[in-house]
Amino acid sequence: MSLGPWQLIIIAIVILVLFGRGRISEMMGDFGKGIKSFKQGMNDEADSASKPAGQIEASARDARPAAESEQDRAPAERSDGSN
Repeated sequence: MSLGPWQLIIIAIVILVLFGRGRISEMMGDFGKGIKSFKQGMNDEADSASKPAGQIEASARDARPAAESEQDRAPAERSDGSN
């Protein structure tokens, strides 16, 4: 079952009656702005992806090991002997 041309015309008339010409025009303008913004965002993303990322410069002495907790240890390493 597909929509024929008469069904599409009836649907368009009902939408026009419900929302009015001004509201539909406003919604289509917002839709166009959304598409334009999306394309601009995609272009900005492509431009930033083509640029090399900056290298993080930190010395190794600034790095600290993660805190080791009882839960992080393997079962064989636990001091209480429970498995």
